[in-house]
Amino acid sequence: MTPTDLSLDVSTPATRTVLISGASISGPALAYWLHRSGCAVTVVEKAGTPRDGGYPIDVRGTAIEVVRRMGILPRLRDAHIDSRRCTFLDADGSEVASLSPSAVAGGVEGQDLEVRRGDLAAILHALVRDDVEFLFGDSIDTLDQSGQGVDVTFRSGRRRTFDLVVGADGMHSATRESLFGPEEQFHRYLGYCFAIFTMPNTFGLSHEVMMWNTPGKAAALYAVGDDELHAFLTFHQPEPPFHALRHPEAQRDLVATVFAGAGWEIPGMVKALRDAADLFFDTAGQIRMPHWSSSRVALVGDAAYAPSFLTGQGSSLALVGAYMLAHALATNRDHTAAFAAYERDVREFVAMNQALVDNGAATLFPTTARALERRDTVLRGLVTLPSAPARPAHSALALPEAPPAQDYDRRSVPPSGAAWARPVR
Repeated sequence: MTPTDLSLDVSTPATRTVLISGASISGPALAYWLHRSGCAVTVVEKAGTPRDGGYPIDVRGTAIEVVRRMGILPRLRDAHIDSRRCTFLDADGSEVASLSPSAVAGGVEGQDLEVRRGDLAAILHALVRDDVEFLFGDSIDTLDQSGQGVDVTFRSGRRRTFDLVVGADGMHSATRESLFGPEEQFHRYLGYCFAIFTMPNTFGLSHEVMMWNTPGKAAALYAVGDDELHAFLTFHQPEPPFHALRHPEAQRDLVATVFAGAGWEIPGMVKALRDAADLFFDTAGQIRMPHWSSSRVALVGDAAYAPSFLTGQGSSLALVGAYMLAHALATNRDHTAAFAAYERDVREFVAMNQALVDNGAATLFPTTARALERRDTVLRGLVTLPSAPARPAHSALALPEAPPAQDYDRRSVPPSGAAWARPVR
C-alpha cells in the first residue's frame, strides 16, 4: 500500500486534535499522556516562555505514582528541596517550637517531594516539547462549538479548529469564565490573603522555615537552599479584597497596612515586598463546580477544582487529574462519555482533598489569641512526644494502568478500551 492509499483509507479514524490552554503543571502533564495515547496536541500559553521560579510546591501520594509512570521521578528527587527544620515564633520573635516539616505538614518523609514550582514546570515542558506544539505568548480569545469541533480564535488573530479544548489555565481560568461564567459563581473564599516574593537571605537560614504568628497574621521565611529565600505574608480578611487583586500597588499597600507595627523581621519583609519584582498576591480559595466540561471543552487542575494552598494538594491534584482525564479520553472515543468518566472517577478524590481545609488545614494561621495558644500547645507537644508513624495528609486514588509507549501513526488513535483498563492494586 502506498502512502496515498493509506491516506484514503476511510476506515482509519482521524487523529484526535486537542488544544490545551496553560503550560504550567496540569497542561504539559495532560499533553504528555494525550500524546502517548495518539492525540495531536497543541498547548497555548500567554507567557512568552516557560515560567521559571515560583514558590515551593508538594508532590504527594497518588501524584508520586503519576510522575513515576512519566519517568520523571528521579529528576524530581534530584530537585527535592529537603527542608530540615520548621521553627515557630511568637509575636516578639521568641521560639515556640522547632520541628521537622513532615511533623507539621503531615507528609510522608522519604516519599513525598517538595520542589520549586518552576522546576516541576521545566521538567514537564522538557518531557513534551519535542512531541507537542507550543504556542507561547498567545491565548484563546473566543471558542465556538457550533460545528463538529471547536473553532478557536487566538489573541494573535490566528484561527484553528480542534476536536477538543482543555482549560488548564489555573484558578482564575479564562477558559472557565468564557464557558461557565464569572469566577464568583464557583469561588469559595477561605478567609485569607497571601503574598509571596523572594528577598535576600541576610538571615543565615539554610534548608529551613521560620514562621511568625500573631492572631490573624503570619509571616514566614523559607530558605530553599543557602541563598534562595522565599518570603510569605498571610492575613485573615473576612471579605476578599477585589480592588487589590488586579493592581500590584494596591496589593503592596494592603499588605503594608495590615502588618504596620508588627515586630520580628516584618518591617524588612514589607520593605522587600515593595521592591520585589516577583510578587505573587492572591486569596486563599477553592474552585467548586457542579460540572467540569461543556460539550467539547473540559477543565483540569486548578481551573476545575483548585483546593487552595492551605491543603498543600494543588499540584498533586493537577497531576492526578491530568492522568485521569487522559485515561478517560484514551478509553472512550466519544468525548461526552470520556468527560463523564473523568468526573465520575475523580470527583470524590477531589472532594476529599478539598475537605482537608474543613478538617483543620488552616490551623497554622489561627485568627484568635485562644486558637493561637491551642496551636502552640499542640506544637510544643509534638516536640516532646515520640515520633509518630508517618501519616499522609491526603487521600489516595487507585490509578488505572498506563499504556505502553507507542509510536502511533499520526492519522490514527488507539482503539477504545485498550491498555488503560487494568487497575493498580
